[in-house]
Amino acid sequence: MKREVQLDGQAPPEKDGDRSLLRRVADRDREALTELYRSYHARLFKFVYRLTGSYTIADELETEVMLAVWDKAPAFRGDSKVSTWIFGIAYKMAFRRLKRERLQPLQPAAGGWLEDVPADSGAGIETEDWVRRGLLSLPPAHRITVTLVFWLGLTYEETAVVTGCPVNTVKTRMFHARRKLKELLESSALPVSSTKNDHA
Repeated sequence: MKREVQLDGQAPPEKDGDRSLLRRVADRDREALTELYRSYHARLFKFVYRLTGSYTIADELETEVMLAVWDKAPAFRGDSKVSTWIFGIAYKMAFRRLKRERLQPLQPAAGGWLEDVPADSGAGIETEDWVRRGLLSLPPAHRITVTLVFWLGLTYEETAVVTGCPVNTVKTRMFHARRKLKELLESSALPVSSTKNDHA
């Protein structure tokens, strides 16, 4: 079953066992790190690739992020979900890498980070097409916000933690992104119901 298009900032519950695994990692349990890696590596790779547009950088950073998780696990205070904490590390490391190599974030060329956009169960391919075109029309800061909220299922508060900006900034970016996407949706003559749950 395909996931519905949802831009409301509502996150699913944290995966069972993540905190337990991280506690074991903090106690230097290498098997726990391996389990955590297996759980997160695919999502981490896709996330970093969507930020950088580079398979090479994403492949390298995926490993570097998990090494950072190993180093930083004892300092995890539990103020956020484990996933938010891990993706926050990935976000910061990706942008440091981009800055160091003087690259621009979120490049959609050659298939880029839009390759596996989920489609609405009702609108199907049309909605997928709309999402692709809509995201390409957004400024980078808005695109990354939509990516965090829509694909990773983070709340606005969690997105603020990951990106290091105020919650109101996240809400503002999502407001403008939704408005832009809605305009595109209406111009494409797709049913407005495809963007249900369109509230802050």
